[in-house]
Amino acid sequence: MAVLSLIQRLLGKKTDTPNASPIPRFFQKKAEQQGYILSAGQTRAITALARETQHLLAGQPTRSLYLYGPVGRGKSWLLDGFFQALPIAEKQRVHFHTFFARLHRGMFKHREHDDALAATLNELLAGCRVLCFDEFHVHDIGDAMLISRLFKALFQRGVLVLVTSNYAPEGLLPNPLYHERFKPVIDLIAARMEVLEVSSPQDFRSLPQAHAEQRFTGGQYVWPGTVAQREALGLPATQGPAHALRVGNRQLVCRSHQARTIVFTFNDLCEQLTAVMDYLLLCADFDHWVIDGLPQLAECPIAVQQRFINLVDVLYDQDKRLTLIGQQPLTESLEGQAIDLARTASRLNQLQTVCPQRAPDPVS
Repeated sequence: MAVLSLIQRLLGKKTDTPNASPIPRFFQKKAEQQGYILSAGQTRAITALARETQHLLAGQPTRSLYLYGPVGRGKSWLLDGFFQALPIAEKQRVHFHTFFARLHRGMFKHREHDDALAATLNELLAGCRVLCFDEFHVHDIGDAMLISRLFKALFQRGVLVLVTSNYAPEGLLPNPLYHERFKPVIDLIAARMEVLEVSSPQDFRSLPQAHAEQRFTGGQYVWPGTVAQREALGLPATQGPAHALRVGNRQLVCRSHQARTIVFTFNDLCEQLTAVMDYLLLCADFDHWVIDGLPQLAECPIAVQQRFINLVDVLYDQDKRLTLIGQQPLTESLEGQAIDLARTASRLNQLQTVCPQRAPDPVS
């Protein structure tokens, strides 16, 4: 209650100020409805969101915000709530993968322009005053250089940017070969954004009320994928024949597809040179994804682990139902070296687990 009282105090003289922020009351009501007790980090973030919203509505300069912290601590919940409550139409909420896929595609389209980035942003962000940028991370030096130009362009345009990330700015692009080259972007974030940690001892994704809000959480993790399990759940037999699948300008392989359901093996999607854009295009046509043959990721190359991480990110953000089939418990399968596997584990742990039933103890 102390936390909610603090939010209530943020309301101030809401009826006296035409540009008063609607953000605190929105989050107070949302937390009460969903049975959440807000953490201190969330409350600090709500205070900052309320302040910048008031500045925005009053036509005053705003300061962008960077929210970071461990998985499941409510960063995306804050971003989605802010986007929903913000009483303007000129706003966009985008996922890192989705935005960068569009950015690369736009820059290729406008490659003949003197400034392909500016031409692309004019197209992607026409009239946009607030950009909510979820799940921000950087592992590729090519993207890192583009991010530097992107952030400078956004700040020059006066766009209020809200970023969520699992990483503090200084933890971005941790590869020591490239980290120093990314340091100017880290300094730019520190200079132009308020950086706030959102932490809590509670993983909010593990709470029962979180499971009622997503189609993704209605999915299943099935192991070890026996014939009996597959028959009982209506799942395909192991390693069905490969079928060519046209995705944009590329040709991939799947095992079957019918109506809004598609079946892949892990090899089809993660051990081949697939990309985030492929997953996004497929999401437009398929709502239920069956992925068969999840191996122990620790035995896979880092590039394969990263494709799997990207795939789960896209399915989670696009809210697709996932049936994942492996040969061992999920915790064993998700051991690996890729640094974003904690986020993947947090998301996949929301799936319902279908596993072998223990035989009853014999009566002595």
